[in-house]
Amino acid sequence: MKLTRKMFLTAATSLLLMGTNQAQSLKEINFGIISTDSSSALKSLWQPFLDDMGKATGLKINGFFATDYTGIIEGMRFGKVQVAWHGNKSAIEAVDRAGGEVFAQFIDLEGRLGYYSYVITHRDSPLKSIDDMISNGKSLSFGMGDPQSTSGTLVPTYYVFSQRKLDPKNVFRVTRSSNHGGNLLAVLNKQIDVATNNSEEIDKLKLRDAAKHAEIKILWTSPLIPRDPLVWKKDLPAETKEAIKKFVMGYGKDAREKEILKGMQQIAGFRESTDLQLVPIRQLELYKDRIKFENDDKMNAAEKTAKMAEIDKKLADLAKLSK
Repeated sequence: MKLTRKMFLTAATSLLLMGTNQAQSLKEINFGIISTDSSSALKSLWQPFLDDMGKATGLKINGFFATDYTGIIEGMRFGKVQVAWHGNKSAIEAVDRAGGEVFAQFIDLEGRLGYYSYVITHRDSPLKSIDDMISNGKSLSFGMGDPQSTSGTLVPTYYVFSQRKLDPKNVFRVTRSSNHGGNLLAVLNKQIDVATNNSEEIDKLKLRDAAKHAEIKILWTSPLIPRDPLVWKKDLPAETKEAIKKFVMGYGKDAREKEILKGMQQIAGFRESTDLQLVPIRQLELYKDRIKFENDDKMNAAEKTAKMAEIDKKLADLAKLSK
């Protein structure tokens, strides 16, 4: 009888705690914001949007500003972040490792479905092209993006280096990683010779300071990259998802909201999206890995064939999804 009573009390306590936690999840949301600039700068730009979300949904919305992409991914993985702005590459990690799900995508001010990765240098630099940069690499310092950045790392690594069968670490005198804001500032101050960046960051600079914008020279522009997604925890209560989605999809209708979105990330609003928007980025990751295996002269031939066949199968599966 004691055992039965103990079991009953334990079960009742668990249900009570579960109900309490679920109630809390309905009242409070941590919104993760990726670090492309200083946390204080991002907070001033995003806080009005977060405040409006709180008023519209009845939820308490807390901004979660991490120092890097990994902080947002891990925050979502361990339940400290429920909704987040991601780049496409970090969104893959959030979906695969942290129970995330894409539900919305940015729309830029021109209505375009994407943005661009850049390699930039200072206007005073004698460099005129990517080939020029690579041939003079041993005398140059290079700023790569955050390891989880789509436009700062994945896209330029694949198109600028992997397709030339190069590793940036072996091309330059020194290579370092930073966020977009850090790399942009370093180029402007001539503390680094060349760096990755993207059209969003450069467009923001043009609005902020046209004179400084004129000091930037773009050496390379990528193919179009899908606009950044918003990701939520897949296991959020349905009513919470519905409230958040209704707010996000309806935001940006009046002049005030349009100005907030413009300041946040040079966007006009959001459109619905799904995990399928990540397919092109997954393909880039796999292509990059395939090139690495293909060029590895130290790998056993049978192992290399097996690895490449595995990648080819994954690419074929992704191709079916994208149709």
